[in-house]
Amino acid sequence: MYEFEFESFHHMTPDTLYALLKLRTDIFVVEQECAYPELDDQDQQATHLIVRSESGQIVGCLRIYDHPTKGIAIGRVAVHRAHRSVGLARQMMEKAMVHLQKEAAIYLQAQAHLEGFYGSFGFETVSEPYLEDDIPHVDMQFHVKDSKKDFTSTMDEPMNK
Repeated sequence: MYEFEFESFHHMTPDTLYALLKLRTDIFVVEQECAYPELDDQDQQATHLIVRSESGQIVGCLRIYDHPTKGIAIGRVAVHRAHRSVGLARQMMEKAMVHLQKEAAIYLQAQAHLEGFYGSFGFETVSEPYLEDDIPHVDMQFHVKDSKKDFTSTMDEPMNK
């Protein structure tokens, strides 16, 4: 069982902030062997979805922020290695989409191998593949008016089927 909570940067405890940044660094810098500026001045204004395990450990996160040129965006979607393949990232995205249901459009920059995953939420690819820190990425956009998806209908369904 997981606990999901939206938190603003300024309301996080120092321990929560540390655990969040450590999880992201462990995944995006160490695991993916990619030296890049993880601290990019977007976190301070972002709303963060923090996922905790039963023991209270932060095992997943994403952030919702105002991208400087693209508008409302979802980024830094991360799940601890030991908690992958149980539907946690899907649950996180569903909660983010419900949280953002009043937005007209949502942007995200996806690693290219996850294009299908984000596409399953109604995101459409709006760029050719490109390298970002030597990892193939695509830009994707979700338009509420074009979507018939109801993200609230699956919120209480178990993900471990």
